[in-house]
Amino acid sequence: MEDALIIGGKVIYNRLFIGTGKFSSFALMRDALEAADPSVVTVALRRVDASSKTDNILDYLPKQCAVMPNTSGARNADEAVRIARLAQASGATNWIKIEVIQDNKYLLPDNLETLKATEILVKEGFIVLPYMSPDLSIARRLVDAGAAAVMPLGSPIGSNRGIKTKELVEIMVREIKIPVIVDAGLGSPSDACECMEMGCAAVLVNTAIAIARDPVNMARAFKDAVSAGRRAYLAGFGSEKNYASPSSPLTGFLRKEDH
Repeated sequence: MEDALIIGGKVIYNRLFIGTGKFSSFALMRDALEAADPSVVTVALRRVDASSKTDNILDYLPKQCAVMPNTSGARNADEAVRIARLAQASGATNWIKIEVIQDNKYLLPDNLETLKATEILVKEGFIVLPYMSPDLSIARRLVDAGAAAVMPLGSPIGSNRGIKTKELVEIMVREIKIPVIVDAGLGSPSDACECMEMGCAAVLVNTAIAIARDPVNMARAFKDAVSAGRRAYLAGFGSEKNYASPSSPLTGFLRKEDH
């Protein structure tokens, strides 16, 4: 509780953010979310059917978690801004995860269009969390634009390849003064733990949980891994050495006077 993350004035106790796509059913998604107990979930606006009496994704989300709409499907800044405004008009929170993707093969974010959308939406009072390719210069511009956090990818969306951008993310963690949240590509709880051990503020996971053989247990595993990684980071790691260092004395236990 004392180590809560604060973004946009909101206190976040669980540093595992979860996406809501790719689950085989809304009921399974609900069970996985309840197991992980996230503070924040992200939902694509195009998946929300507020008029539906029986198939509205919002009805399956735990009441205690904050819902952060994302601009999935936006191909440029104008489209991202339009989606964000629609989300706000529909009664959603003023939190928004910016996703601007023109690349249909690798699904890599367009950093320049993301920056444009961030600049516009921050001025309109949104709490903006932009999804981006890890780039220190762009990250600094996003900070200057008023982003509440930056969300660099670990590896391409849905790839489950882990934190392939580790060195770049580590630079951002050291140099950026707002939360760095790794989003996309994390495939296992150990990937999430590694991100937290690096000093990332949080991680966002979707595919690795949703397509697991047992999504509910995988959600629990990711929750535990994020907590363990954060605890290890706060505890502080010992320095690495190129030689052995005994954990117990190597002398003094075979003295002649002991016989």
